[in-house]
Amino acid sequence: MSRVVKKRKLDEIRQDRLYFDSYSDVTIHEEMIADHVRTNTYRTAILKNSESIRGKVVLDVGAGTGVLSIFCAQAGAKKVYAVEACSIAEQAQITVKHNNMEDRIEVIRGTVETVDLPETVDVIVSEWMGYALLHESMLNSVLYARDKWLKPGGIILPSKAELYITPVIDPVVEDRLHFWYTVKDQYGVDMSCMSGFARKCIMNSDITVSSVTCEDVLSHPARFAELDLHSVTPEELRSVKGQFRCESFGSSAVNAFCVYFTVTFPCPDSTAPLVLSTSPCKPETHWKQAVLYLDAPVEVVQDTPITGEVRMYPSEENARHICIHVDYSIGEQKRHSKTFSIPDWSSEAQP
Repeated sequence: MSRVVKKRKLDEIRQDRLYFDSYSDVTIHEEMIADHVRTNTYRTAILKNSESIRGKVVLDVGAGTGVLSIFCAQAGAKKVYAVEACSIAEQAQITVKHNNMEDRIEVIRGTVETVDLPETVDVIVSEWMGYALLHESMLNSVLYARDKWLKPGGIILPSKAELYITPVIDPVVEDRLHFWYTVKDQYGVDMSCMSGFARKCIMNSDITVSSVTCEDVLSHPARFAELDLHSVTPEELRSVKGQFRCESFGSSAVNAFCVYFTVTFPCPDSTAPLVLSTSPCKPETHWKQAVLYLDAPVEVVQDTPITGEVRMYPSEENARHICIHVDYSIGEQKRHSKTFSIPDWSSEAQP
């Protein structure tokens, strides 16, 4: 094995360790379970699929504290394999026993890629979504489980994911940039020369995870990608892309794009499927939205076209981190390109 390949393998091992370690603390699990939109949608979806779950075998990929596994047992599952790689699996085992479910739920410590189940399964359930849907790259594990353990005709909860983009105005950023023009009136020192530096610092290439209000959305959203979990491949996840076209609602200044996602659960006894949405115009979730700042705001008027292409792909430095590349044109403006990524703070904290 070459030194370069060996180093890459060691980096991947370290990245996985950091990823799993981040789920060993109570805080992240508190945040996820306290997210009522997330947890209640999963509970509702599982119960609505009780006919497909009752008497069947379920695999919970990345089971965490085991709450989804317990929902499946409550829906009548004969057996649930709760696979969890990090030490929170110990708490899942305690929670399962505390709810008198140990006869039907088996907590297995390990990654789904390395554990060995005694049988194939009828249902896969997983809450795999990260920021901007694909950050943390857990969907790859769900696809591995699908290909290895799911019976033909089995169901996956959720079964579909969709990605959307829309132009927005972030007034907080504009207020922060304007601040430097107010310093002279307050303190007698003209610091307006700081505005350019401030713009570079604030409107940078980071994927900013924050809450966007519906009032700051400047057009109808455009869907640029759809993932069918029954058919999408790991290779296709290496480049998720699509084109978009929006038309502005009225006069404003676009200073960012907002990317968000939905996931859909099949509901056999209902005319409409159940959708978990992270749209800024829906109740807030812990995923919030991914905000991508332009280098400078662009003025728009009613029906100004905003077009382009989005491509999402794993970072070369850390395959669990997502990069988003956007090519875009606003009105008559020439085409621009910008690549965004989520800062890898862990790399600064490790030797």
